Amino acid sequence: MELPITLTQALFCVIAFIVVASAALVVLVRNIFHSLLFLAFCFLGVAGVFLFLSADFVAAVQVLIYIGAVVVLLMFALMMTHRVMQTNISQTVGQWWVAAPVTAGILTLLFRLFVSYDFGLNTPNTAPTTAIIGKQLLVKWLLPFEIASVVLLVAMIGAIVLAKEEKDGTP
Repeated sequence: MELPITLTQALFCVIAFIVVASAALVVLVRNIFHSLLFLAFCFLGVAGVFLFLSADFVAAVQVLIYIGAVVVLLMFALMMTHRVMQTNISQTVGQWWVAAPVTAGILTLLFRLFVSYDFGLNTPNTAPTTAIIGKQLLVKWLLPFEIASVVLLVAMIGAIVLAKEEKDGTP
């Protein structure tokens, strides 16, 4: 008996469900810290989708930048403000009766577009993007790449000098 769906397709559907569910929980959860955790799960799921699309470099950037920098920065900012961590958002919107039909209409339109669109699923697999991007950065775009690294180094040294504590009146 042949299954109508392959294991890869099932795993993709599970990851897509995790992305959609965690994105919905980002806006539905009352605690801001929990909302940030669900945002991290959503970003992680999006990185998984990028891996399925053979965009491994974009998946790595997704994890490093969005989860490793943005979500962690927001969590530190929330932890620094103790008052925000102890309160829950309890404000409800009174216009849900307007939002519900508008949301249903938009979802219906998106579903009709999704069903009628030809996604071209028979496209050939491409090579992993990391090797191509690395080769382009270190061959064709070497000078701008090095200039950007020097600018980042100068900015890091400047931030360290500005953040350094003064002792005995000397910088």
